[in-house]
Formats: sequence, structure tokens, C-alpha cells
Amino acid sequence: MTTTISGELTRPGLGGGFRDLRQSSFLLKLLVRKELKVRYRGSVLGLLWSYVKPGVQFVVFYVALGVFLGLERSAKNPDGLANYAVYLFSGIVLINFFSEALGNAARSIVNNGNLIKKIYLPRELFPVASVWVSAVHFFPQLVVLVIGCLFAGWHPDVFQLLAAVGGFAIVGFLATGLGLLFGAANVYFRDSENLVDMLLMVATWASPVMYSWTMVEAKLGPVVFAIYQANPITVGVELFHYAFWYPTTDGSAAMPPNLFSLWLPIGLAISLVVLALGQLTFRRLEGRFAQEL
Repeated sequence: MTTTISGELTRPGLGGGFRDLRQSSFLLKLLVRKELKVRYRGSVLGLLWSYVKPGVQFVVFYVALGVFLGLERSAKNPDGLANYAVYLFSGIVLINFFSEALGNAARSIVNNGNLIKKIYLPRELFPVASVWVSAVHFFPQLVVLVIGCLFAGWHPDVFQLLAAVGGFAIVGFLATGLGLLFGAANVYFRDSENLVDMLLMVATWASPVMYSWTMVEAKLGPVVFAIYQANPITVGVELFHYAFWYPTTDGSAAMPPNLFSLWLPIGLAISLVVLALGQLTFRRLEGRFAQEL
């Protein structure tokens, strides 16, 4: 009796990349639920920590930068930023999402080593699930931001809301790509975790979260400023400012020139390239994950 086997033969241990994720959506949801349960096991506040942590972070930065350093516009400081609280928090929520997504995705393969060694699952599930968990934590912060914006007179149009979606997508693609890259590298070189921690520390200050882009333009030359603006995180933060902060200023605030015609396409393109490179690197390294772990 002859048996015909159809389909391509692949090296053991290698999956189909993002194609496997579409076929494993149920497993992805289970991993997200598992991550949420494990994270808040034994916690009294549980998911409420998603409100408390960014709230404390916002208060510290607002008092230090807005009050003490005078970045908040006031009668004594007419050159400050109007509604600085909204400006600050709209950047913080996006940076928090990026930091949590990348930090957890970079450790996801090593942290799930026991599961990976026992059964075969599409390995991309673990970094992608970490990004999804970060998106779950992002939503409560977004609700708080919207409530604060409404109190500040927020009346956005459809284009501004779409800008927020675009900013979130750019940062999400970037975090997923870097998470795949560093998640795979961390299996072989545990120093990758420390590199990610340093990268996240720089990312908070290398984008206009706590200061205005005009300060950067005034201090740096046009070439360095162009590199700064091409940073996908900078683009994402500015899109969030345009969506949440700009409508509260009655259109009087200055936004970076060519934000939509130039920097948005560049930021999106860079994020997608990083995502493709992260997926390629992950697929090349995943074959020995079980042995290395």
C-alpha cells in the first residue's frame, strides 16, 4: 500500500512564521489569559495596577518637569506648553506600552522554556502574546487619558482619531519586531536582556514625551533633527499628541512640519522593516531553542 504525503518538508523545529499565528489564534488567546493570570496571581489590586503605576509615574514627571522646571504654560511662563498634563500623559501611555511590550517579549522565550521543551507550539506565539498583554494594560491607561482630555476640552475629528490608531500601529509593529529579534537572541546570549533594558531607558528620553520637539530643533542641526524625527517612536508619540493634546489647544499648538506627508510614512516603513527583520532572525534561530534552553 502506497501512502502519498503532500506538502513541503521542513527542518524539524521550524514553523511557518506569522502564517502559524493565524492558525493558532485560539492558543494565542490562551497564552494571553495565562500571562494575565500569572502576573496578577496573589495580587490584591490585580488589573488596577494598570491605572496606579502610570498614575504615579505621571504625577512624578508632571511635578518635576511641569511645575519645578516650568514646562507648563502659566502667567509667569507664557512660553510653556498649554495643557502640559495632557501632553505628558498622552506620550507616557504610548511609551509605557512600548516598554512593557518589548521588555516582556524579549524575555518570553526564556521564561517559557519549560513549555517549549515539552511540546511544539509556534514559537512566535510567546513574543506576540506578550505584546497583546501589553495592549490589554494599555487600554485602561487610554481610558484615563480620554477622560482627562474631555475635561480639558477635547473635541477631536475623525482624522485625529485615525492619527492615534496610526501611532499605536507604528509602535506596536516596532515592539513586535524588536521583541522577536531580542527574544530569539536572548536564548543564545542572555546579555540581550540588559541591552533591552538600556534601550528602553533611552527610548523614554529619545522621543518628545516630556519635552517639546521645538526644543530639539533649536538645539540640534537639521541633519540630526531629521534623524530624530525619523524615529518610529517619535512619530508615534507625535501622532498621539496630535490626536489627544492638539485638539485641547484650540489649534494654537505647533506640530512638527511634514508629520503626515513625510515622517508618518517613514516611521511606518521603518517599523515594518524591523518587523520583517525580526521575523527573519527569529525563524533562523528558533530551530535550536529547545536544545539551548
